[in-house]
Amino acid sequence: MALTRPPLDPELRALLADLPLVPELNREVLPQIRQFSSMPVEPLLEGRAIDRREVSIAGADGADIPLSVFSPAGQDHTAPAPCVYWMHGGGMVMGDRFSQLDIPLEWLDLFGAVVVSVDYRLAPEATGTSLVDDCYLGLLWVAGHADELGVDPGRIIVAGVSAGGGLTAGIALLARDRGGPPLAAQVLICPILDHHNDTTSSRQYAGEPGVWTREMNEFGWRSVLGDLADDAVPAHVSPATAGDLSGLPDTYVDAGTAEVFRDEAVTYATRVWAAGGQAELHVWAGGCHGFDALYPQALISAQARRARTDWLARVLTPRPQTAGRAGR
Repeated sequence: MALTRPPLDPELRALLADLPLVPELNREVLPQIRQFSSMPVEPLLEGRAIDRREVSIAGADGADIPLSVFSPAGQDHTAPAPCVYWMHGGGMVMGDRFSQLDIPLEWLDLFGAVVVSVDYRLAPEATGTSLVDDCYLGLLWVAGHADELGVDPGRIIVAGVSAGGGLTAGIALLARDRGGPPLAAQVLICPILDHHNDTTSSRQYAGEPGVWTREMNEFGWRSVLGDLADDAVPAHVSPATAGDLSGLPDTYVDAGTAEVFRDEAVTYATRVWAAGGQAELHVWAGGCHGFDALYPQALISAQARRARTDWLARVLTPRPQTAGRAGR
C-alpha cells in the first residue's frame, strides 16, 4: 500500500497537470526521453553580456569530456572572479552541460562569476566511477587554469542539481581525500545521494507516475552500478555511504517535501553538522523534485532561488578576521 504523501504546493500542482509524465523509465524509452532532456543554450544567452568558450579535456580512459565556459563579457582579469563549476541533472542517464544552466547563469549575472559546465558521460553507456571521475577531472582543469579563466582559486564553488547534486557531493569528497583543489562551497540542489533508495520519502514516491519516482531512481542507479555489490560501491559514487563527512566545504542543501530525495538531503546535512561542518538546509513545503528548475516562475521557486543566492552572497563576501581573545 502506498504511503500517504505530503501535499504538493498548489501552484506546482496546477503546473504539473500539464506536464506529460513518463510512466516508466527503461532502456527502451531512454533514447526517446533523452531528446527532450535538454534545451538549446542560445536562448539562455540572448540579451546577456556573456563570452562563451568550448573546451575539451581528456578523460581517464582517453574519452573527450566537453566543458563550456561562460564569463562576463569584457571580464577584468586583474580582479579574479568567483567560479561556479556546474554539474547538470538527469538521473545519471540523460541531460547535458546546458541542462538547468539558467540556475548558475543567474550567479554569473549577480556575482560576475565564471560558470564552467561539464558534459560528463552518462549511464548506462558509462558505468561505475566514470561519471564522477569525469566531473573531478573537469574540476582539476578549472583549478589548473584559474589564471587563464580569470578565476580566484580560493572561490571555486561546485554545484549541481539532482544527479548533478550527487556528483557535486562526490567530487567534494574526492577533493578532500586526494588533496585536490580547495573548494569555497558546495551547493546540492535536490541531490541524488544514496543508491540504497529505501528512505521513507523514496517509498512515498513509488507506484505511480511522477517527476522522478523510486522506480526511475532504481533504474538510474542500476544503470550506473550494474551488478556491483552493495559493499563495493565507492562513497564518492554514493556519497550517503561515506563514513566521514568532516572536512567538507560550506554546504548548501535543498529539496522539496514532496519528492524522493527529501530524506537523503536531510540526513546528509545532519551528518555534516554531526561531523563539525557547516551546512544550510532548506526543505520547501510542497516542492516536487526539481521544482525550481522545472518552473522557475512559480512563487516557491523564486523563494528557493533567492534563498540560495542570499547564501552564496554570504559565502562569497570576504569575512573579517576574528580577533583573538585578550591575553592570548
